[in-house]
Amino acid sequence: MLEPPAPRSVDAGDPLAGVVALPGVGDAVDAARRACEELRWHEAYRRRWREVRAEAGIRSARASAALDGARVPVDVVRGLALGSGASEQTGAGLVGAGRGGPDVDVALGALRAAVEVERLMPDLGARGAPVLPPLGQLVARVHAAAGRGWLPDDTLGRLRTDAAPQDLYGLGPAPDAADLAGRIDLLARVLGGTRAPAPVVAAVVHGELLTLRPFAAGNGVVARAVARLVLTARGLDPTGSLLPEVAWAEAPNAYLGAAAGFATGTPEGVGAWVRACADGVVAGADAARAVADAVVAGRLTR
Repeated sequence: MLEPPAPRSVDAGDPLAGVVALPGVGDAVDAARRACEELRWHEAYRRRWREVRAEAGIRSARASAALDGARVPVDVVRGLALGSGASEQTGAGLVGAGRGGPDVDVALGALRAAVEVERLMPDLGARGAPVLPPLGQLVARVHAAAGRGWLPDDTLGRLRTDAAPQDLYGLGPAPDAADLAGRIDLLARVLGGTRAPAPVVAAVVHGELLTLRPFAAGNGVVARAVARLVLTARGLDPTGSLLPEVAWAEAPNAYLGAAAGFATGTPEGVGAWVRACADGVVAGADAARAVADAVVAGRLTR
């Protein structure tokens, strides 16, 4: 079921009422909703939506890894997803990819994170909203999937303790480790108590996870995967195939700059971030449509 037209306001007691009311947010949310409505009626989603969602997950993982500096050709990521590994893809420019290099490890982790959230997405056409695990459990599961193989086992899914995060340096000082559990719990209460439009909710969850950097590393992949799930679980993108990460990966400085603005907590910074995320939904619908076209035409491989 598609999300209804975005309200221009929510109840005054809603935890995200102030965000919904920020300048330009309503228009940006309406544009995101229209883009998702148009995408939904592509012919590929009649019978082949699973193929589109699976390929979108591959491209989402590849772009998300690229935002963290791990640039891997999409054919290599697709090979990993299909179980063929990267050993036959060294001609694509990855020397020693068959042994697994750092970039391939991060991309494989992003792919595992995509699979983890896709397991929680409802089937296209399913009735009712899915029941998701509590936010703390969800981010831990996604991080354990994303970090396996390139982060120490004793850090997987565990909030950082005494060490500063080793990623996303451009977002300002990270919150103290002692405050993380409380901040995650607060974000969970916001997520459970708001009736704000899905693009607003996803943008806030995405931005907060980037700001908090709750884990030693891998925080960007986790934030983007969880935001993708929120957009589908809340009905904006029932196809589960939006690809905003592709547009962000093409302009990483703009993406990180907007995230840094959100981290300041100012109305201007928060509003700019929410609008940027909604714009990402519009661009992501275009990218998903290209995938759907490729599925129908049978030309997913190079």
